[in-house]
Amino acid sequence: MTALIIDDEKHCRDVLTLLLNRYCPFVQILATCATGAEGKTAIETLRPQLVFLDIEMPGMNGFEMLEACRFNDFQVIFTTAFNEYAIKAIRHNALDYILKPVDKDELVQAVNKAEQERAAHAPKPVEQLLGYLQNQRAGGRIALPTLEGLQIINSEDIYYCESDGGYTHFMLKTGQNILISKTLKEVEEVLETKGFCRVHHSYLINLHYVLRYIRGDGGEVVMANNKALPVSRNKKQEFLSLLEKI
Repeated sequence: MTALIIDDEKHCRDVLTLLLNRYCPFVQILATCATGAEGKTAIETLRPQLVFLDIEMPGMNGFEMLEACRFNDFQVIFTTAFNEYAIKAIRHNALDYILKPVDKDELVQAVNKAEQERAAHAPKPVEQLLGYLQNQRAGGRIALPTLEGLQIINSEDIYYCESDGGYTHFMLKTGQNILISKTLKEVEEVLETKGFCRVHHSYLINLHYVLRYIRGDGGEVVMANNKALPVSRNKKQEFLSLLEKI
């Protein structure tokens, strides 16, 4: 079974290569790649049967690389640190993933499953995943259940959302404040693929309307309506990382 390893961390590529050579000797590693761009070229040139793919990579992440590939007739095993949105997308499409640091028993199980699915000529899993991702991003319109009924708004009209117990306030560009009977966690599940980031247990913000970030223990983010919102210390790094990609 021919394979590629695509991961921006050299240590991770080396460890995975070692484990595959030792515990899955029937897997022939054609190449290892340090970036999504390198991975795309290698996939289209070498046409592997299996790809071990990291998700969080600079420049072009794993999902973006798959969308850019002209060849996608291969099995995928994602090797990733925990990312709630990524894991949800992977599970939704019944794809396999291994959390870092890689456990040899989980690796062997995932490789055997990929080999069985390839032998059984299972439907192309990459195509299913790409369809899911495209559907998640398609259309910015969302329906808000208010006391008067459903109010349809565009996600790009939202500055931020604020938790209020079991309710959530939507603060809009128009200055309107819409209150709905859903938790911020439920709202986050809808908006997380539309450029929003949870910066605090009480706030979900639209990254496109960030004016500036003020350093601190967690810091503060100033939105386009000049509202300053707190950033939790444990959310700070994820927020800054996503902000760099906007």
